Amino acid sequence: MKCLVVFAHPDPHSFNAALHQAAVDTLRAAGHEVRDLDLYAMGFNPVMGASEKATYMGDTQVNVEALDVHVEPLQWAEALVVVYPTWMYGPPAILKGWLDRVMLPGVAFRLGGHRFRPIRGCLDNIRHFVGITTSGSPWWWLRVIGDPGRSLFMRGLRPLFARRCRAQWLQLHSMNYATREQRHRFRTRVQTSLGRLS
Repeated sequence: MKCLVVFAHPDPHSFNAALHQAAVDTLRAAGHEVRDLDLYAMGFNPVMGASEKATYMGDTQVNVEALDVHVEPLQWAEALVVVYPTWMYGPPAILKGWLDRVMLPGVAFRLGGHRFRPIRGCLDNIRHFVGITTSGSPWWWLRVIGDPGRSLFMRGLRPLFARRCRAQWLQLHSMNYATREQRHRFRTRVQTSLGRLS
């Protein structure tokens, strides 16, 4: 399977970096073809500038060509895996900016054709989605506030993928208090889940 891994954490020695490496290694060991986008290492600019916004709908191909190193893997992938820390109830700005700039019209979606119709997904190639994240908040608090990070990916973006896209969410809550054993169990859970991807 063609797997795109998108990673967003600035510290290469973090637990998230260890999860990222475990994800890539597990997918490759299972025989999958993997492309890996480490957004911080690549120096990805998350800010959509005025000129880019001006061509966003009217001349989208300009933006597609400028971001081809990200757009092409997204259109190539059959599985999308994101690995990131939850900060302020959502993904880091660099990953949110990646979504803003790379999930372009004609690439990720088309307008629904009416103001009351939602957008229509274009990424029919993506049959699997896996979200892997850590958060300082306990699980119950995220439930109270509506779990916006999870909702973004599992509810907001999932309709852009194949109709029967299988989605999985893996999250280690209360990260600031997680023991070494808890982190180890979560990493093993990530490896087990990705090892079963087919």
